[in-house]
Amino acid sequence: MLPWFVRRTRLPLLSLRCVDCRSESATTGEGRFRVNANGNLLDVWLLVRCVSCDRTSKLTVHERAPVRSLDPAELHGYHVNDPDLVASRLLDPLLARRNRFSLDWTGAWRLDAPSAWLHGAWPVQVEVAFEDPVPVRPERLIAHGLGLSRNEVLRRVKCDVPLRRSTRTGFAFIVMVGD
Repeated sequence: MLPWFVRRTRLPLLSLRCVDCRSESATTGEGRFRVNANGNLLDVWLLVRCVSCDRTSKLTVHERAPVRSLDPAELHGYHVNDPDLVASRLLDPLLARRNRFSLDWTGAWRLDAPSAWLHGAWPVQVEVAFEDPVPVRPERLIAHGLGLSRNEVLRRVKCDVPLRRSTRTGFAFIVMVGD
């Protein structure tokens, strides 16, 4: 079984309409949080920047949350703008739904696939693992990794997930001998 890995190369852009210029694309920039205390209640926002006009907007992470309800390590991460915490919050589907944005993964990931197996025995079994929930169609990923056309992939590959439906989780496939 050969391992393939889908890895994030950078944080994805956000598909989020800017209130100033009406652009549809924003970025987390340096990945900063803003924490505001009101008595024993905290508001936490993730700051994002419009790619077109550079306007800063806030995505609500916690709203009027009691200080004691937050893990101390997490709270410290908000204060020091921990990059791993920025990534985990940005990739959280609940945050995306609550703040009405989606992620644009174009150019934000790569496929790490060994090429040494091309001269080995057929059929070849491959297991694909995702480090982040990158939405990709298996047929396109396999075509890219093997250097085949998508039609050739449909003919030669047996897969445990539908090839033409986007997935965000790992899967396995078998490449059969070509004609």
